[in-house]
Order: sequence, then structure tokens, then C-alpha cells
Amino acid sequence: MSSVALSSADTGKLPRLARVLAWSALLAGVVCVVVGLSAGLGYRLEWWSLRQGFALLQWAAIGAIAGAAMALVAAVLPARVRRVRVLAVAALLLNIVVAAPPLVQSILAQRLPKIHDISTDTEDPPSFVAVLPLRQGARNPVDYPPATAAQQRQGYPDIAPLRLSVPPEQAFARAEGAARAMGWQVVDVAPASLRIEATDTTLFFGFKDDIVIRVRPAAQGSVVDVRSLSRIGGSDVGANARRVRAYLARVASD
Repeated sequence: MSSVALSSADTGKLPRLARVLAWSALLAGVVCVVVGLSAGLGYRLEWWSLRQGFALLQWAAIGAIAGAAMALVAAVLPARVRRVRVLAVAALLLNIVVAAPPLVQSILAQRLPKIHDISTDTEDPPSFVAVLPLRQGARNPVDYPPATAAQQRQGYPDIAPLRLSVPPEQAFARAEGAARAMGWQVVDVAPASLRIEATDTTLFFGFKDDIVIRVRPAAQGSVVDVRSLSRIGGSDVGANARRVRAYLARVASD
């Protein structure tokens, strides 16, 4: 009798444990959301350094992983009411959403080239002119060294000039329209040299990346080259390559 009573008592504790874990996991997810969002906001407002902002992101990811583990346990434990299981599943999803981006970024940082400068023309990359005064204090120079070209060709072999079967003037108009449609801050439009320069600001940390677009005549139309360069950071985790791809796709579709 005593063993049966003890077993029943232990079993009765499991629903309470499920409820505690579910609520704890949800609280952990909410706290990690706040910490993660504050990492970028605080850096933009100059409350802390970039290193501290990244540290906050890391701690938010670690906390979210712990919250996901608690939620998973709560979801499989017996519960007296259905809403405890629903709460556990909701907490699990919330913590996964918080933990996933930093984990994905960490994986990409290990797999992608540790560069921050992408050009469709690795032998004769477009040169920055108008944005140079805006880059005062930038940590990354505007030089495009051979080592960067080699790493880009290995890591992003698909990045190449865009060839259009239209005259340079028409290609330039399409290039300008696409740059504005991307939401970039257009710094300079130089029809005489067929060059466009712009700056893109990332949403989360507010990083400034500069873009230069060059149009050249070709035997059968025009060639559009684009270069995207981060102002800070050793590795862009593929951000500049994604920007170049998106821009070229927009120009090609116009």
C-alpha cells in the first residue's frame, strides 16, 4: 500500500512540474526576446559597444536554448489541463525563434569566407568616390586585395557581372531605379561616368554598408557591375553577397 501511495503521489507531482516548467520556459523566452532586441537597439543608441551587443545576443541564445529544453520536457510530461501542454508548445516555439538566428549566424560564420567586400568584377572592381567622405572612421579600407578576390571566388562563385542587351544609358536608368527600389540611400548618381553610389543600413544593428554600381558598354549591350563593402566587421556572414544577388536579380527583372 505504501509503495502504491508513494507512486500515486509522485505521479501527482508531474502535472505540477509540467505547469512550472511551461511557465518558466515562456518567461525565459520573453526575457530572451527583450535581451536579444536590446542588443541591437542599445548599440544603435551607443549604450554599449558592438562586442557587448554580440555578447547579449549570445546570452539570449543560450537562455533560449535552456528555455526550449524546459518547454520540451513540459510538453511530454502528463498535464491535468490541456492549456499547460499548449503553453509548453508555445514556449518551445518562442524559444526556438529566439535561438535560431544567432545559431544560424554562427554556423554561417564558420562556413563562409571571412570577408566583408563583394564585387562582381574581382579583377577590376568598381571604385568608391562619393561615399569616401562618409566612410571617415570606418574600420574597413576601400582597397580590394587579391586575397579577398580569391576567397570570394571560392566562397561565392555565382557572383558575376550582369550582362544586359540594352544600351548603357538604358541599363544605367534600370540600375538607378533598382538601387532606389532596394531602399538604399542613394549618395551619388553620375550619368557621365555611369556610376551610382549608395549606402544600405542593416535593420537590427544599423550597420552601414556602401555600394557602388558601374555600367559599361559591351559588344551587345551593357555590363552592370556592383560592389558592396561593409564599414566595420571582419566577416559579413554573407550579407554583402546576398545584397549583390538581390540587386542584380532586381535589375535583370526590370
